[in-house]
Amino acid sequence: MNRDNRAEADDLEARAAHVAERANWIRRSALKMIVEAQQGHPGGDLSSADILSALYFDVLNYDSQQPNAPDRDRFIMSKGHCTGAFYSVLAGAGFFPEEELSTYLKPLSRLNGHPSRTYLPGVETNTGPLGHGLPVAVGVAIAGQIDKADFRVFVLTGDGELQEGSCWEAAMTAGHRKLSNLTVIVDRNRLQQGAPTEDTVALEPLANKWNAFGFDVVEIDGHDPQALIQALSHQGPRPLCVIASTVKGKGVSYMENQAGWHHGCPSPAQYEQALKELAA
Repeated sequence: MNRDNRAEADDLEARAAHVAERANWIRRSALKMIVEAQQGHPGGDLSSADILSALYFDVLNYDSQQPNAPDRDRFIMSKGHCTGAFYSVLAGAGFFPEEELSTYLKPLSRLNGHPSRTYLPGVETNTGPLGHGLPVAVGVAIAGQIDKADFRVFVLTGDGELQEGSCWEAAMTAGHRKLSNLTVIVDRNRLQQGAPTEDTVALEPLANKWNAFGFDVVEIDGHDPQALIQALSHQGPRPLCVIASTVKGKGVSYMENQAGWHHGCPSPAQYEQALKELAA
């Protein structure tokens, strides 16, 4: 949303209701794409839907008809396997027709399993291999700092992704340079492929780690639209880390908090149940 348009909608409660409604649409859209393609990553798609909705339908400054406008805010989807949600929000924001979502993962489709800026407007950088998005975001933020540009840089990481050392090298650089234009959002659903994060390589105390690297840290409910809008709208003198506590598979009872739904495809009966639950 363009900042000028957002300023007109100054009622936080109404803005949050819109974000929640669009997040539920993202969830339904992502699941439809996964079922039609018979593959995908539904757990992370559903946990990140509210975050993506808050960004694209309230916080970010962009013009989908001019996706490379120099003054645009930059968003990098570091957890690039969650393309069901990411492509849905890009289509919903007008970067390409929603009808194209039905081509997901099909031959010659622009909608690959991992996002590519070569194919799709609105994709700032190719992601998929974890641990790459945050370093790129730091580089973009440094460029903005050098140019004294007004744009902000947002990057969404998975929590399991933070076990990659490249993330902490980037965080150290961001803190050292006091990149006030950088916001890191952690989709803290506490599950990665196959197991809880804390059983794999423990991340806690996560907030203290980001703070030690020179970040302001905010911990919020990642499914609370008002909290997301307020946290993501904040900009201070240091880089910001928003730790968004989420539920893997949020909104679909049999997927919630189940590591097995990191990837996979619902059966027809499961899909029907999911749609009923997401319609509530």
